[in-house]
Amino acid sequence: MTRRSASRVAWLLWLAVGLGICGAAPPPPAKEKLTQVTFDVAVPLETSAEAEVWISGGHPALGAWNGAGVKLSRTPDGRYTATVSLPAGAALEYKVTRGSWATVEKSAAGQEVSNRPLKVDTRAQQVSISVARWADQPSDSAQHTLTGNIRYLRAVGSSFLPRTRDIIIWLPPGYEESPQRRYPVLYMHDGQNLMDAATSFSGEWRVDETAQQLVRSGEVEPLIIVGVYNTEDRFAEYTQVKDTGEYAQLGGGNADAYGRFLVEELKPMIDRTFRTRPQARDTGLAGSSLGGLVTMHLGLKYPGTFRRLGVVSPSVFWANRDIVSRVKALKKKQPLRIWVDIGTEESRGSQETVEDTRMLRDTLLAEGWKLGTDLHYLEVVGAAHTESAWAERFDELLKYLFPAPGRSPAP
Repeated sequence: MTRRSASRVAWLLWLAVGLGICGAAPPPPAKEKLTQVTFDVAVPLETSAEAEVWISGGHPALGAWNGAGVKLSRTPDGRYTATVSLPAGAALEYKVTRGSWATVEKSAAGQEVSNRPLKVDTRAQQVSISVARWADQPSDSAQHTLTGNIRYLRAVGSSFLPRTRDIIIWLPPGYEESPQRRYPVLYMHDGQNLMDAATSFSGEWRVDETAQQLVRSGEVEPLIIVGVYNTEDRFAEYTQVKDTGEYAQLGGGNADAYGRFLVEELKPMIDRTFRTRPQARDTGLAGSSLGGLVTMHLGLKYPGTFRRLGVVSPSVFWANRDIVSRVKALKKKQPLRIWVDIGTEESRGSQETVEDTRMLRDTLLAEGWKLGTDLHYLEVVGAAHTESAWAERFDELLKYLFPAPGRSPAP
């Protein structure tokens, strides 16, 4: 064999061995598939607006049980949320804290809560959580604070919405004693926050006490007030379109289905069960924050059902001020009597601002509503975005929307 032939054989042997070695090398590890998981947490009534709320669990992305894994952000309605990437298909556990195990969540009775299980889906998912109390929270529980003739409709279902909900109804003084009399009705969102401290998220509006006093004093027409409890789908049900900005991960855009529930299912049920005046001129709708937003939206959509609107601290910002665009798009002014208000300190803890609410007011004026006639606008100096602040002005709202016969509402 010549030297040239030997060199060629050696080269071929080297190439074969080299390729063999390369072929036997393990492939690079497959990239782990991740899923976006959004945590949506409701916290106890006593939780400070400045509190930090965290998710801590058994995965590095959740802090590996360090007590402060994923910090959540406070949403406009006082809940807390965050989105984190987790391995698709993973079975994890976690708990909610305020940053340490000394402040971990507990049961309503103050007992230990088992680790919350989480099976991560292959698609983006939302996990809704309700914290009953904190480990460092005093043991005193909220007491029921109901006033007057209160009724309930429990676990009311809907063909338009996936979850059942409770309905609380306040009946005016004299309802039982006047079996022939019929009454106007005010429907209100966030029903658990309206009348009872024991069910409220962060304080109650004192709707029952206020209405009782105003009806007895003759300042407000006797009326029925219907409080519709919210559910874990509050963001979806109280927003008319999905947000494409900061709160895009929270979804939204199911207000029309919620409206159908109110108009086609709940209102007929209330009209059958209680002695109402069912006409649109005798029916109102009211709410705060996102509840104010959905009140404005459904008032525009259903002027044949609701004619008296209480738009309290409305979330005008939602979806790039979509509600303002909807008012501008009206083909003609609707026969609505509207209360709009905002506190000057609301933007410190929420997205609701004086500037946005003034924009809504000015748009309504441009479309034909008149201050002192069918539009009332109020800026409350120093008022924050809280139930206690809304309770302070609910009496004026009620006197404007449902004045006693012969009384002129304040301009």
